Amino acid sequence: MSLEPFGARLRRAMDERGPLCVGIDPHASLLADWGLNDDIAGLERFSRTVVEALADRVAVLKPQSAFFERFGSRGIAVLEKSVEEAREAGALVVMDAKRGDIGSTMAAYASAFLEKSSPLFSDALTVSPYLGYGSLKPAVELARESGAGLFVLALTSNPEGGEVQHAVRGDGRSVGATMLAHLAAENAGETPMGSFGAVVGATLGDLSSYDLDINGPLLAPGIGAQGATPADLPGVFGAAVRQVVPNVSRGVLRHGPDIGALRASSDLFAEEIRAAVASA
Repeated sequence: MSLEPFGARLRRAMDERGPLCVGIDPHASLLADWGLNDDIAGLERFSRTVVEALADRVAVLKPQSAFFERFGSRGIAVLEKSVEEAREAGALVVMDAKRGDIGSTMAAYASAFLEKSSPLFSDALTVSPYLGYGSLKPAVELARESGAGLFVLALTSNPEGGEVQHAVRGDGRSVGATMLAHLAAENAGETPMGSFGAVVGATLGDLSSYDLDINGPLLAPGIGAQGATPADLPGVFGAAVRQVVPNVSRGVLRHGPDIGALRASSDLFAEEIRAAVASA
């Protein structure tokens, strides 16, 4: 039996807990800032602390898979436990793995993160469409079957992304806009919103030339350490701002390992984002 569709679960979580996604990004410098060693014990302590502090209060937690994978099988075991405990505490988990491939390989990636029996099963997965949007079909199909979602890289905040995403196709539409159109088609008719979202950077400025109304969520990195603020969201996303899932990582995590400070920081970001959306 599949879960209720991700889009519906995400909408409810954002309405109840505030529209905030916090990353779980245990990179070496952050472990050091927390007074932890860059080893499996440090990784485990970091991840457990973030989950304990935030999983019962934020809408979404987003582990960055690479920071766990670098420790091999023991790191993956920590990731599995973090996903399990975060979901048990009520947070939705978006696995930030940015997988992208073709055919049976894409199907295997999808199975790893979107198959309900997998120990890494997550509520949604970030994916790269730059082998062609159609290459994501196995992930799209399995997400629908399991009640999970996808976040497709569309207009990312890194400066290098523009050489691909802003390239103009023969039909006069940019590659990024094409990805948004594909997602709008996936989400057509879904209520309260579809389960197939886009990654759109909060640092990109005025995006009014793009149709962001995909009837699905917009995962927006860049709040906090990258320079964007909650007050910027209406100007960047316009009428689609209510569908935005702002992601904050270092802006919250820098307050660890103190659990109270992590909670206070995430609560403040959630309230500031809620106020910005309400004023739009």
